[in-house]
Amino acid sequence: MSMKFTEYKGLDLPKVAEEILNYWEENNIFEKSITTREGNEPFVFFEGPPSANGLPGIHHVMARAIKDIFCRYKTQKGYQVKRKAGWDTHGLPVELGVEKELGITKEDIGTKITVEEYNEACKRAVMRYTDIWNDLTQKMGYWVDMEDPYITYKPKYMESVWWLLKQIYDKDLLYKGYTIQPYSPKAGTGLSSHELNQPGTYQDVTDTTVVAQFKTIKETLPDFLQVEGDVHFLAWTTTPWTLPSNTALTVGPKIEYVLVKTFNQYTFEPIQVVLAKNLVGKQFFKKFFYVETSDDFNSFDDVFKRKRSGEKQDVKKIPYTIISEFTGKDLVGIKYEQLLPFALPYQNPE
Repeated sequence: MSMKFTEYKGLDLPKVAEEILNYWEENNIFEKSITTREGNEPFVFFEGPPSANGLPGIHHVMARAIKDIFCRYKTQKGYQVKRKAGWDTHGLPVELGVEKELGITKEDIGTKITVEEYNEACKRAVMRYTDIWNDLTQKMGYWVDMEDPYITYKPKYMESVWWLLKQIYDKDLLYKGYTIQPYSPKAGTGLSSHELNQPGTYQDVTDTTVVAQFKTIKETLPDFLQVEGDVHFLAWTTTPWTLPSNTALTVGPKIEYVLVKTFNQYTFEPIQVVLAKNLVGKQFFKKFFYVETSDDFNSFDDVFKRKRSGEKQDVKKIPYTIISEFTGKDLVGIKYEQLLPFALPYQNPE
């Protein structure tokens, strides 16, 4: 059976697209791609749902085009692909947007506005741009069943998720532990990585950072670090709230490191620390000065011993000296004590 196709005198992509879309719609081509494969092996597709409380962007077109390729390929291979659409209706941005529109805060829910009224306002807001989304879906030729979508605020969806979680629990695949989570005091909830990347979430500030000392376990130290006294690793962080759950430090295998002997600037106890050679000048400045030999350094022992006992000493700066140099690959496998006396991440928090 031969078929005739429209011939065009010039390339007019919008006109071609319009004619193809009209043909698909008039002849129910998407529906037929499913009904003509009734009884065939299914290829299950649930769309990763967009949020209809925001307008679609070009990145949605790109993602949908990629998803459409896989579904069309499976359809052409004989699978029945029903392509269920969905709407993501949960999330902090929805709540905050509604509260801003209504001029309320979380504390006003249940007083100035009932929970039912608040929920209805959220439902209206989250489906605000469905018409625009449906129009985009049709115009870009994205095949997905918009007539019977799953909606994440519906009990059927939520109970399905709870049921799946119960199956995972029954298989003993859940565990309790401690993790560090970003928290919003205003919203009264934890924040996801997606929510942390919303516009306006981050603000550039000037603040004090932390350099933590990780005490090594002597039995795991290589020979070149087997010195008298404890050895600590120095690690700088701008996120000190993550330190209670710290489980590992990383080193650059080709980076040069040094073992530095000095006195703790707060307790004046002698201390030996490992840090990158290029960072010595940034870590030991202002309050510190460099001495070349261990003998020169040891000459300050009595001075700082008296200072620790409370005697006043005319010492305005703290000496430091470099004992040895090595590369990061020589440090791999060294163990250190847990930084803070807290439950380990894999231990039961109860």
